[in-house]
Amino acid sequence: MKPMIPALFLSYYFPPTGGAPAQRSMKFVRYLPESGYLPVVITGPGTSHNQWTPRDPSLAREIPGTVPILRVQGPVPGVRKNKILRRSERWLGLSSPFSQWWISSAARLGERALESHNAKLIYASMSPFESADVAVFLSRKHGIPWVADLRDPWAIDEIQVFPTLLHKKLALRKMHSLLSSASAIVMNTPEATACLRRNFPDFHNQRVVTITNGFDQEDLDLCKAPRVNGKFTIVHAGSFLTDSGLLHRRRRRAYEGLGGAMPGVDIATRSHLVLFEAIHRWCQAKPDVRNHLEIVFAGNVPRSDASCPEEQDVLSLTRFEGYLPREESLGIVRTASLLFLAMHNLPPGQRSTTAPSKMYEYMASGRPILAAVPDGDARDFLTRCGTALLCRPDDRDAMIQCLDRAYERWKSNLPLPMPDQHFLSSFERKTLTESLAREFDAVLGAGPTASSPELSKGGPHLRHGSRPEIQDVV
Repeated sequence: MKPMIPALFLSYYFPPTGGAPAQRSMKFVRYLPESGYLPVVITGPGTSHNQWTPRDPSLAREIPGTVPILRVQGPVPGVRKNKILRRSERWLGLSSPFSQWWISSAARLGERALESHNAKLIYASMSPFESADVAVFLSRKHGIPWVADLRDPWAIDEIQVFPTLLHKKLALRKMHSLLSSASAIVMNTPEATACLRRNFPDFHNQRVVTITNGFDQEDLDLCKAPRVNGKFTIVHAGSFLTDSGLLHRRRRRAYEGLGGAMPGVDIATRSHLVLFEAIHRWCQAKPDVRNHLEIVFAGNVPRSDASCPEEQDVLSLTRFEGYLPREESLGIVRTASLLFLAMHNLPPGQRSTTAPSKMYEYMASGRPILAAVPDGDARDFLTRCGTALLCRPDDRDAMIQCLDRAYERWKSNLPLPMPDQHFLSSFERKTLTESLAREFDAVLGAGPTASSPELSKGGPHLRHGSRPEIQDVV
């Protein structure tokens, strides 16, 4: 049997940490050995220190026993409590305590791993984007290639907020500088791939590919389905950006005026707010709906506005499960009457560079989806799948119509639309991992050349949150 090729695998988010960022890395690590690569994982301590690092020990069983997992030592530096110091760091472009800790710790551990495991390439999953600093340092010192995997589009993310236009340009410059040394760059939507090339046209000879997020059918088949209670159940699994979205709304004019935020972006719609307004109006128009309606949130608990009677009215119909082990969360998804997917709002015609990772499991579940999404790959994929009711993120009237259509179908016990299985098959985790392995082959000289025109197109027919960060800058 051909020996496996060791690959240093930088991924701060990794089991027992749960959540979407960890799951992408976890699935790559699980399936890469089938394609001839042995990941040598460099990761964080695995402790839960904020809402983006929930613990889910159940995920550990997915990691092959032959995979070495090396963890940097904690504790993880927290966010500075002093707001003046935090803002000074951002305005002056200083490294945060977390950045300094992760770069130095991961670089030291990576050096030891390279010496002991003789890895032939380096893979860096981002965010945190400081992983690129680590990969570049190790790559240059040891003379081996590195592959950048951007789960978030970094400085070209339309919801990223900077103190000023100058800060944004500096971030773009750093992004360009670090990525220019990568032997391959992986973006997770076709639009992000296109956006990267528009911003950095000198990357035209660089290997830039699209490998989306996806789903594992085995997870869906084995998930624990909860007992059905006979109600029309609207489910959202995962995190909202309620607090950061409301902060952005309050300071939007300042952000846009200083050139640090993209005009016309509304992050607050990536929350429960518009849904609750629509449900309140829907129940007023059809009071009998309340007797059959339940809303379930499996993930972080969104902040509620106690002074808003409309929100308080809908909260009485809502059940908060908190973060659940993966099997339980998928079980709730599979038995939902309607799944809720919310994204940030963009001006009409502007395409988003992102697609929520939960969307792929939503599509694979076969359940109806209420998708409040802007133009972009997410909207295109959901349309192609065939199980989504689509509206703009801020269109309450259209959302009410979608809710009513799904409810009437449920009440009449009509059969559900079937998803396009051929289309969905391109998002299987095994297929996606095979695509990543082909990039590793190409980087090591055993695959197609970087000038192949199809590599820059991406898309689900070829190959396939994080967490967005909203900076407190004013």
